[in-house]
Amino acid sequence: MHPQLIVHMEDKKKLGFALGIALPLTLALLAKYVSTFPFLCIMGQLVIAILLGMIWRATLGVPGYLTPGIAFTSKKLLRYGIILLGMRLSLKDILQAGPKVVLIALVCIGFTICIVLTLAKLFKVESRLGLLTACGTAICGAAAVVAIAPQLKASDEETAISAATVAILGTLFTLAYTLLYPFFNVTLLGYGIFSGATLHEIAHVIAATAPAGKSAVDLAVIVKLTRVTMLVPVAVIIGVWANRKERQANPEAGPSNWRSVPVPWFILGFLLMSTVNTLQIIPEAITDKLIFAAYFLIAMAMAGLGLNVDLAAFRRMGLGAFGAGLIGSVLLSGLGFLLVKVLNLG
Repeated sequence: MHPQLIVHMEDKKKLGFALGIALPLTLALLAKYVSTFPFLCIMGQLVIAILLGMIWRATLGVPGYLTPGIAFTSKKLLRYGIILLGMRLSLKDILQAGPKVVLIALVCIGFTICIVLTLAKLFKVESRLGLLTACGTAICGAAAVVAIAPQLKASDEETAISAATVAILGTLFTLAYTLLYPFFNVTLLGYGIFSGATLHEIAHVIAATAPAGKSAVDLAVIVKLTRVTMLVPVAVIIGVWANRKERQANPEAGPSNWRSVPVPWFILGFLLMSTVNTLQIIPEAITDKLIFAAYFLIAMAMAGLGLNVDLAAFRRMGLGAFGAGLIGSVLLSGLGFLLVKVLNLG
C-alpha cells in the first residue's frame, strides 16, 4: 500500500476518534445546560445525558468511524470519573452518622440485590443484565452498573441497557418522592435517611430531599455515600464469583485463584480519593472542581452509553430488566421506610 494512502487512513482514524469523543462531550454539555431547568433538574445531568445519547442514535444514527472514540469515552473516561467521584465521599462523615445508618445501608443493598436478581430470573432476563440492574438499583445507579460491568465481562449493549434502566427508574422515583413528601409521616431527618437509603443516584437524593431543607439533604447524602462505599467490596466479590464461574465452565483455564481475578483498579482509585478527601489533604475549592470534573466525565460516559443503546434491543432485552428493577425499587422504598420507623429514626 502506498505510504501516502496509509498516512491518509491514519489521519481519518484519528479524526474519527476525536469526533467520537466530541459527540458525547457535546451531549454532556447540553445535558448540563438542560439540567438547570426547573423540572428537568430533578432528572439530573447523568440521566439526561444517557437519554440524549439514546435519542441521538434513534434519530440520527451513529456512524461506524465514531465507535472507537465513543468506546473510549464510555469506558476509559468513565473510570477516571468514578475515581474522581471518590472526592465526594468522607469516610469520617459515615462513621459519625452512627451504626444505624450503616445498618440500613447494608440491609437495603443486600435485600435489593437478592430481590432484583430473583425477579430477573423469573422474567427470564439474561444473568449479567439482571445482576448489573440489581447492583445499579441497590448501590448507586448507573455508576455502579458501569463500575461492575468489567468484572462480569458484560457487553456494551448489556451495560448500556442496565445503565439506562436504573437511570430512568431513579428519575421516576425521585419525582414520586418529591410529590409524596408532604404525606410521609416522618421527621425531616427521617425523610433524609429514607431518601438516601433508597434512591438510585446522588443527584436523585439531593433533588428529592431539597424540599425538606439543608439538614435533610446533608444527612441523605451521607446515607447515600454509605451505600456508595459498598461498591468496592461488592465489585471485588462479584469479580471473584464471576471468575470462579467462568473457570468452572472452562476447566482448561486452570483453577480459580486471587491472581486470576480482574482487579477493579478504578474502584481502588475511588477508595484512595475518598481517603484523600477524608484526610482533607486537598483544599476545598480544588475538591469542588474535582467533583465537578467527575460528574462531567461520567456524564460524557453516560452519553456514550446512550449512543450504544439500540431501542429495538432495549425492547427485546431491557423490558424484563426494567420490570425487575421497578418492582425491586418499590420494595426497596417500602423496606427503607419500615427501617426508618423500626429504628426510630423518623
